[in-house]
Amino acid sequence: MEFKNVSVVKEANVYFDGKVTSRTVLFESGEKKTLGFMLAGDYEFNTDAEETMEVLGGEMSVLLPGESEYRLYTKGESYIVPANSSFKMTVEKYVDYCCSYKN
Repeated sequence: MEFKNVSVVKEANVYFDGKVTSRTVLFESGEKKTLGFMLAGDYEFNTDAEETMEVLGGEMSVLLPGESEYRLYTKGESYIVPANSSFKMTVEKYVDYCCSYKN
């Protein structure tokens, strides 16, 4: 899949000593997404806006807010993280992802 008529922020978003990186994609409609890549590791992220995380490649185990067990997400699957929350994930090898932010 590809995006048309977008702007891309050139500077990368870099987290966890470079193990997680992404680029911000801005749409004419005001929609914002990030395209990123994560190396193996354990991570915890905080959200401001609601996020939909789509796995484009690889896999991640995710502990969503209010859940007591991690769930494995693989290529083609997605999940939603509520606004103003935090979530944890474990990546065994790598994950390629697209994160969409609710306006």
